[in-house]
Amino acid sequence: MIQSMTGYGKAELNLTNANFTIEVKSLNSKQIDASVKMSSVYRDKEIGLRKLLSEKLQRGKIELSIWREKSESSSNYKINTAVIKGYHHQILQLKKDLGLKWNMWTLTPFKAESTDIIPALLKMPDVLTKGEEKSDDNEWEEIAKGVNTAIDNLLQFRMDEGKKLEEDITSRINTLARLLTEIAPFAKQRIEKVKKSLADKLAEIDTKNIDENRFEQELIYYLEKQDITEEQVRLDAHLNYFTKTMNSASPNGKKLGFIAQEIGREINTIGSKSSDAEMQKLVVQMKDELEKIKEQLLNIL
Repeated sequence: MIQSMTGYGKAELNLTNANFTIEVKSLNSKQIDASVKMSSVYRDKEIGLRKLLSEKLQRGKIELSIWREKSESSSNYKINTAVIKGYHHQILQLKKDLGLKWNMWTLTPFKAESTDIIPALLKMPDVLTKGEEKSDDNEWEEIAKGVNTAIDNLLQFRMDEGKKLEEDITSRINTLARLLTEIAPFAKQRIEKVKKSLADKLAEIDTKNIDENRFEQELIYYLEKQDITEEQVRLDAHLNYFTKTMNSASPNGKKLGFIAQEIGREINTIGSKSSDAEMQKLVVQMKDELEKIKEQLLNIL
């Protein structure tokens, strides 16, 4: 059973402190190329996640995203009251030193307990500090389960896509086999035509000065070079091997690509030996089907 390299999987978690959305995407790639996007809180888990993706997905351009949304309305930012008090003290001292009687911020007289200066103080550097988030082992256990669920969903997606690819490729392999059988009668007729053409030309030649043994050897060699029986047998064997490999349980995209190359060589050789117009038409159809198969093979794991 073949699998597609293209896939998508998703899982959602609703935990006490936060909600998580986990997505895994997979695209075509010759090797495994995994990337992980998540909160820096769990960066120490990234190597383990990459290993998991490599083991379960084997090949492809993989992107794992873990989005965290807090279920509470709390903020990580806190007001540094010590810094604000320091700024306030310095401003009051500056006012005293300069002998100011007016609020430099609002151009109104200062009041003993005025709060007009607060907005300006909140804009000063280092007033707001971001609290450091800490990882939660229990929370990570649930996230890890969600990651595995998303990967399993992606694998199922790959299997479903693989079935569609298998149906299409199998249909084209069967078409190649049919075209190969259609070539056989033309190949036989072509050899007979070549023999008759040679016989007609020989009748016009003075054969008195021709070495009969050497001439017979050359004639046999020429006819053998025109024969495509070996190519037909090998092409049929390659088509059967392709089908057998496609139905195997292990990942087989690269191997199928190699077999497709061998199929192409045999088709090209048959085409180079074809001096019959009808045979050439069939060869062109075979090449067209093979190119479509190769395009599909790029999507196979």
